[in-house]
Amino acid sequence: MAGAGNGGVSGSGASLLLVGCGKMGGAMLDGWLASGVASRVVVVDTAGLPESLAGNPAVSAATGPEALPAGFVPDVVVLAVKPQVMDAALPAYRALARPATVFLSVAAGKTIAYFESALGGEAAVVRSMPNTPAAIGRGMTVAVPNARATAAQTALCDSLLRAVGDVAWVEDEALLDPVTAVSGSGPAYVFLLVEAMAKAGEASGLPADLAMTLARATVSGAGELLSRSPQSAADLRKAVTSPNGTTQAALDVLMAGDGLQPVMTAAVAAASRRSKELAG
Repeated sequence: MAGAGNGGVSGSGASLLLVGCGKMGGAMLDGWLASGVASRVVVVDTAGLPESLAGNPAVSAATGPEALPAGFVPDVVVLAVKPQVMDAALPAYRALARPATVFLSVAAGKTIAYFESALGGEAAVVRSMPNTPAAIGRGMTVAVPNARATAAQTALCDSLLRAVGDVAWVEDEALLDPVTAVSGSGPAYVFLLVEAMAKAGEASGLPADLAMTLARATVSGAGELLSRSPQSAADLRKAVTSPNGTTQAALDVLMAGDGLQPVMTAAVAAASRRSKELAG
């Protein structure tokens, strides 16, 4: 259960080892501390601790697994280094692969089989795919545990991931390729939509700065409405669309046979294929 490791301190939170404290790792760390899900966090990062955490008694830094505090056995080792750095970083943590510790990865493209090969077949592993809105606590993460992860360890990882947004669990690891294509890469599609709307506004005569302001505010506002409303996306779309009105004229183009849907389907398929390739 949470806090069961020997590295825990008094309180109900878990003891964590965070490997990598960049944008994603840092955002998760902020969420853990704010929610109280972590009682002690040791951070391994070449840049050391963020200045904002200096003096925080719940957080300390280590140069690597060989420099962990005496007797520290983390409940969770969170692997938040970039995928291209993982090969060099991971072997040093093999000694921590024991029943009391689960490894939680937020690295894209690294499979459960990869972690089991590097850490040993007895390692408890949870592979997850978050996205960048986690930086503001609005992330969407999909996760899958391996056979060695206990129900308690899976629940603990769920709590850690929920500190930065919503979480969905799947049993089939193969689904993480299309997950990566939809939610992992998805924020970039939305940002591109804003760019495209702004350029279209310019083409219709709007000043560039006003066109971008309108596009940004419209997409972010519509996203918040979608988040708060119990209605489906389709119902919200229909509510904006008056028969034979301006919105309908635009949707006739976007929803044509060669419109947005086939382009988006092809884009997600391409991203999913690339995810499979990167996973090897």
